[in-house]
Amino acid sequence: MDRARNIQSVFNACAKQYQDRFMDNHLYDEIFDLFCSLVQNSGARILDVGCGPGNISRYLIEKRPDFIVTGIDFSENMIALARQNNPAATYSLMDARQIVTLNTQFDGIICGFCLPYFSKEEALQWIEDAAMLLKTGGVLYISTMEDDYAKSGMERSSSGGLEALHIFYHQADYLTQAFKKNGFNLKKLQRIKYTGQNGKVITDLVMVSVKQKIFLTVPLAATKQITYSCHKKEMKK
Repeated sequence: MDRARNIQSVFNACAKQYQDRFMDNHLYDEIFDLFCSLVQNSGARILDVGCGPGNISRYLIEKRPDFIVTGIDFSENMIALARQNNPAATYSLMDARQIVTLNTQFDGIICGFCLPYFSKEEALQWIEDAAMLLKTGGVLYISTMEDDYAKSGMERSSSGGLEALHIFYHQADYLTQAFKKNGFNLKKLQRIKYTGQNGKVITDLVMVSVKQKIFLTVPLAATKQITYSCHKKEMKK
């Protein structure tokens, strides 16, 4: 079974268990509040990537009833639960790595713990794709598990289920560089540590950024050449 189908199978099997464990988890509420405060437009369009049973969507809608929330997930069972939990939102079955195919501009994108299932290359490409979907001033939230990327490998997910998944750990250094490269201004970086079910200490990394205006810079030499060429044209008139 390939990695994508493995993820889909595991989360279809543990969807109800995941909902029971995380639907009322308030560990990240303070950072969700920051996300909501940074999205200033009324009636803002929000994309919830890897929405699961709609736990983050529900918090956002309760905090900001004006939000127009679209959620995507690769698990049919998760999508079914999200629709039950948040009838006002719209949910679709989609591989989170394919967001670039969405023909919509968003005011905010929130991606809660999808990155542990993305390789480093996929995560960097995903940030680039998210930048394309966000309006100027749009807000990007990501959370992932932080550790040396070399420690990535097969293990049982803390989300539940008995089948092992390939878990990717990510590092703040290359994620921060990707934000800068794609025109984001990092507003908050926070680490939250807790003990997992197997007794292992886990560090969650949460990052919130705002997409900035990108100004085209022209090298001085090129500017002089443009000015000189324009001057020659004026002289010929």
